[in-house]
Amino acid sequence: MIERKKYLDKLIRKKENGMVKVITGIRRCGKSYLLFEIYHKYLNSIGVDDSHIIELALDDDMNIRYRNPLELGQYIRSLITDKEKMYYIFLDEIQKVAEIPNPYLPDNNEKISFVDVVLGLMKIHNADIYVTGSNSKMLSSDILTEFRGRGDEIRINPLSFSEFYMGFNGEKRDAWREYYTYGGMPLVLLQKTHEDKSRYLDDLFNKIYLDDIMNRNNIAHDKSVLEDLLNIISSSVGSLTNPLKLSKTFKSVKNLSISDDTIAKYLDYFIDAFMVYKAQRYDVKGRKYIGSPMKYYFADIGLRNAKLNFRQQEENHIMENIIYNELLYREYNVDVGMVEYNHKDNEGKSKRTQLEIDFVAAKGSEKLYIQSALTVSEESKRMQEINSLTKVNDSFKKIVIVKENIIPWYDENGIYYIGIEQFLLEGRL
Repeated sequence: MIERKKYLDKLIRKKENGMVKVITGIRRCGKSYLLFEIYHKYLNSIGVDDSHIIELALDDDMNIRYRNPLELGQYIRSLITDKEKMYYIFLDEIQKVAEIPNPYLPDNNEKISFVDVVLGLMKIHNADIYVTGSNSKMLSSDILTEFRGRGDEIRINPLSFSEFYMGFNGEKRDAWREYYTYGGMPLVLLQKTHEDKSRYLDDLFNKIYLDDIMNRNNIAHDKSVLEDLLNIISSSVGSLTNPLKLSKTFKSVKNLSISDDTIAKYLDYFIDAFMVYKAQRYDVKGRKYIGSPMKYYFADIGLRNAKLNFRQQEENHIMENIIYNELLYREYNVDVGMVEYNHKDNEGKSKRTQLEIDFVAAKGSEKLYIQSALTVSEESKRMQEINSLTKVNDSFKKIVIVKENIIPWYDENGIYYIGIEQFLLEGRL
């Protein structure tokens, strides 16, 4: 069992805090396992009896009647028979609960949803409530407002490399090859062959994620467009783009006229489903966001690779995506950095140039500037990679992450160099 200690510790800290714990993340990333197995066993270990742990998987057809919010509330209350000891209520995939008209006020057009059920259950003094969901509607400002400030989010990601390595039976270098190929969806570790892993990841895309997006957003006929859009952003991981540019790509490559507004809407659907993340550009010297263009990264690199049938295995782009995900796992706010500087060109004319920093990662008072590079073994290549970092005149840590397994070192500019595997396995830098 991969214990996922980071998330378990969060649940333990938030236990009985008077808030509803809202656990979110892409489907099949381990939310249910975290609650129903890992956290359940922890509660047992501190003396909580199974009769005081109420678990309900709302994506199970056996529980379909409880997608009616009134049925759900009534059922949970029927299980709370002990008025003294605490009950721990786990409601998995709660977005499956339907919004229905209030049968007691048919003329008021009032709706009843899972929010009403949860708010009602929160009034029970010995109920500690945990819900999971697989789309960002769970975190919308409206939902949080309706929880009246009593919703506490815990975001679950696919396995980090350190978690993956914990469950991998083999050498570290082999684990890295597996991870950058097949990613960190937990059940990938149980698949034995390339064909099995490929089929599993492909089925996640086509039978779960895309169907979910189409059903949730009432898209009837555009599955091929969604797939093509995913292919395009899969091929351009780490590249700056925007909806207008993607719309032009559809026109030139697919001979399809898809408006940039439609492209933007579909990208938001991917983000809502936690399949894809969007990284904004940040002007380091100007201390402001630039807006378009931006970069898109996949929540799991194995899903990205499977979408392309494992044909495009460029380690530089894959490394960049994995580093981005690792920074999110470590709870940094992550942007794509840009730094401008003035210089003279070969003809002596003044010129302003923009340089890119792969990531600007911030958490509280801490800030990191990070470049991803396959190698810096040649001096000319090293100077090229650090050019943007040397233009940043502050004291925050500057890091170059390379593919090779190297002994970490600092250069004359105070820039820190570290290998990708060591970076992913170290808790802090």
